[in-house]
Amino acid sequence: MSATELLQIISESGRAVAGAEPRLKPSRMVELYEAMLRTRLLDERMLNLQRQGRIGFYVPSTGEEAAQIGTGACIGKADWVYPSYRTPGLLMQCGAPLDLMIANCFGNSDDLCKGRQMPVHYAFSKQRLVSISSPIGTHIIQATGTAMAQKLKGDKGLTWALFGDGGTSSNDFHSGLNFAGVSKAPVVFVCTNNGWAISVPLSKQTASESIAIKAEAYGMPGIRADGNDLLAVHQACSEAAERARAGDGPTLVELLSYRRGPHSSSDDPTRYRGREADEWLERDPILRFRKYLELADLWSVDQEKELEERLKEQINAAIARAEKAPPPALDTLFADVYAKVPPHLRAQYDHLIRTEGTGHEADPDAAFPL
Repeated sequence: MSATELLQIISESGRAVAGAEPRLKPSRMVELYEAMLRTRLLDERMLNLQRQGRIGFYVPSTGEEAAQIGTGACIGKADWVYPSYRTPGLLMQCGAPLDLMIANCFGNSDDLCKGRQMPVHYAFSKQRLVSISSPIGTHIIQATGTAMAQKLKGDKGLTWALFGDGGTSSNDFHSGLNFAGVSKAPVVFVCTNNGWAISVPLSKQTASESIAIKAEAYGMPGIRADGNDLLAVHQACSEAAERARAGDGPTLVELLSYRRGPHSSSDDPTRYRGREADEWLERDPILRFRKYLELADLWSVDQEKELEERLKEQINAAIARAEKAPPPALDTLFADVYAKVPPHLRAQYDHLIRTEGTGHEADPDAAFPL
């Protein structure tokens, strides 16, 4: 299959494409559908919280659930992941606790970053989920470096770098893929092409026939899959991961999808987009996969209702816990930054403790927990 052809297993009608059969067990497909719906419901709830002024910022991923969950299902426990900020479902699949993700959006005392990172910029070291970075594309070359280190150490795992089409316009995209191709690093580059880099359409970002075809210049395969087709995403990422684990080097996977909502809660997409979002409603990844499961007698209306109620209860309970948590203690301003706090900051810390009496007294020389 060329880097300009589109891999598709489930059509928009929910039926399997002729000659394409799923590689997943029925029970696993149901699990992945649940993960997709959890992602959608979390996004809706968190964006509503931002609109109500209860959190300050959020990045929704509505319409990109299949791209996240299909990729996440291929990630191994020994793998390192450099995610983008539009992948909450993938993070939960990799074991990120829902409570801690929501705590990050509130920036409260339960937040691992103690409110000093932007909302939706998670980091979970136990799950090998590297801190999300706002500057576009910077993590691509970092992921390549991690994969090169894995190869040198003889690790069994590989590295994943996830980014959008806008990330392919960054300098680090070229550097990262170039180094990965030369060194045959075990890394999978996953680009979710949602058509827009904030307000810049794909047509103004590249003249290439596809993003996947860019892989040829770096000496690696490029795979282009329907990003709204969960099974196509899973197959494309599985093949790329198998190649990396076998020592055959990197792969660039392009997942063609669409960002149905705003770039972030600070964005108004109606200022630069027409009614194209309405056209993508029929291609909704959750609706498409639900149709597929129903046609295969693996899902029902009653199951859908029970699942939605259960997931909403879980999300609402986690939000209630987050809203009860106090803000980070003032003295945490000085912790987790320096291995040895400089004298002038130590003096400020001591003054704060004397005058404010936070009752926390964190050791500013303690190791950073992440």
